[in-house]
Amino acid sequence: MIYLDYQSTTPCDERVLKKMLPYFCEKYANPHSNHSFGESIMDDINIARKEIADLIHAHPSEIIFTSGATEANNLAIKGLFNFYKNKNHIITSQMEHKCVLESLKYLERTFGAKITYIKPNNQGIIEPKDVEAAIQDDTLLVTIMTVNNEIGTIQPIRKIGEICKNHGVIFHTDAAQAFGKIPLNVIEDHVNLMSISGHKIYGPKGIGALFISKNLCKINKNPTRIRLTPLFSGGGQERNFRSGTLPTPLCIGLGEAAKIAKEEMHIDYEHAIKMRNMFLEILNSKLDKFYINGSLENRIPNNLNLSFEGVESESIIFDLEDIALTSVSACSSEKLESSYVLKSIGIDENLSHTSLRVGFGRFTTEDEIDYTLQKLPEVIEEITKLSPYQDELEHLRASR
Repeated sequence: MIYLDYQSTTPCDERVLKKMLPYFCEKYANPHSNHSFGESIMDDINIARKEIADLIHAHPSEIIFTSGATEANNLAIKGLFNFYKNKNHIITSQMEHKCVLESLKYLERTFGAKITYIKPNNQGIIEPKDVEAAIQDDTLLVTIMTVNNEIGTIQPIRKIGEICKNHGVIFHTDAAQAFGKIPLNVIEDHVNLMSISGHKIYGPKGIGALFISKNLCKINKNPTRIRLTPLFSGGGQERNFRSGTLPTPLCIGLGEAAKIAKEEMHIDYEHAIKMRNMFLEILNSKLDKFYINGSLENRIPNNLNLSFEGVESESIIFDLEDIALTSVSACSSEKLESSYVLKSIGIDENLSHTSLRVGFGRFTTEDEIDYTLQKLPEVIEEITKLSPYQDELEHLRASR
């Protein structure tokens, strides 16, 4: 199987697995125990916590372990809203991850929250001026993702963060697709809350973290530290934000993955650019009826989102049975519907049904690209020949 779905998940790096293994059967003590065995395990977890913090220029005490970015997003959004009940307006974008949008819909339904959904431009970028224009007196939070999970576009979070700071609004960003792939600096970007994931950076599944800034910020015009209402009750671990016994091997794995990402980010980045450019160069030489969705400049190099006119993406995926590609975000793939992200940037619904997400990563090879682009054009040509809509498509192309 050739794997080109790195935005969905990444394989666990062997170095990460090696670092984790002793914590299953040798270093197994509960890290919250007050004996020396447990304390030594917590010391190791805190080393991992520091590796994660270093990657985003945070302090280790600002890193709260969660089960993943979905839980981190829920904790940030619901936890903040439930604590500061006198402000009920939140600003987000139409292209956020499902877990953010569903959390906001829950607050709308249950507590009457007012949500403003900013529309991205046709390149898949949120304009900072649109965010600023949406801020009201009762705005509590702006939540804008750093990198979009479907089209890979990088949002201007530094400018958005500065606007939020100037207006006394909390800024949260879902950085699951950015963490470990591009430089992040929570201080310079004026980020108050940041969600991250382990399995997007060659770490284990089931672990993530929420950065919660300890810096003073203005809420209700008064300088204060951010407070969150926990999602669930328990023993008060993780600074009373997230109860439960920490999964030591997973925490260690996320820390090691972050350490490797910090050391090798530039290598991974250049490799992804090389693979993407190679993919586009070969594809351009074989097909002329495809579109790149979203900005190619303001985009992580690990991602390409392509539409092939008149060819259903599900048919392509089915016929490329030995190549792992995806059509829409894997988190919503149980529903066969056109991508809401592509709709938000103005992609025609028929064209959005033809989109493929191609993900490159640390272990992608030139041979895999070569093989994929031997098969992909053949499959598209075969599907096109069988399409009952060819006359209609030719008429559309001629009229453009």
